[in-house]
Amino acid sequence: LIPRERMWAGDKHPAVCQSASQELGIPVELDYRPRIPTADLLLLCVKPADAPKALAAVREGGLRPSTLLISILAGVTTTALESMLGTDNPVVRAMPNTPAVVGEGMTVVCCGRSANETHLARARRIFEAVGKCIPVDEVHFNAVTALSGSGPAYHFLIMEALADAGVRVGLPRQLALTLVAQTALGAAKMVLTTGRHPAALRDDVTTPAGCTIGGLLMLEDGRIRSVLARAVEEAAKIAAHLGPPVPHKPAQ
Repeated sequence: LIPRERMWAGDKHPAVCQSASQELGIPVELDYRPRIPTADLLLLCVKPADAPKALAAVREGGLRPSTLLISILAGVTTTALESMLGTDNPVVRAMPNTPAVVGEGMTVVCCGRSANETHLARARRIFEAVGKCIPVDEVHFNAVTALSGSGPAYHFLIMEALADAGVRVGLPRQLALTLVAQTALGAAKMVLTTGRHPAALRDDVTTPAGCTIGGLLMLEDGRIRSVLARAVEEAAKIAAHLGPPVPHKPAQ
């Protein structure tokens, strides 16, 4: 997609610059501004609160009008990004998740005011290299952030709890963890490849008076559905308030 010799990155911590450069095999610098005029694509990966400062540095560094800006900042809308950037550069907003590091990420993307289908397609190619990527309306981004952006953490917690349960009933911990992780992987693949509803797949495993229905009953007694729904709901509320305030231009 992009030759390694054309890649560079910046960070405000010297130790991170050194370690990231060694790991990635590209320049990672404290002062990256001299490189900005040469860039035709910038990927913005900072904390939402740091967005104004980072975008000001990009603008003041000599950003070319055609350079595409892709942001993965949670809670920061394309309108806010464009306002903070203060230019008409094309902006694409993305929300990936951490399984991208093993090629199984889930990313959604949307266009800002000045971006077009060509810009969106370029962003999709980047994220499809590390998993799945689909375009969605920006109105859904906070919900997506809560469901798939934060989702790996929910699944890790559930897997940790199930592995602990395996230890509780006598399994060695590493065996329990392997059983849980592979079962989660297989179950997810069944949903994605068969197209069947999870409830139907669950019914296939649930025999009359069997051990599975007994375990499911305990989960339902623990209100697992409402707890998971509330977790996503709370995360979505927080995502909606992560971005910095958008400065309002004075009326002419």
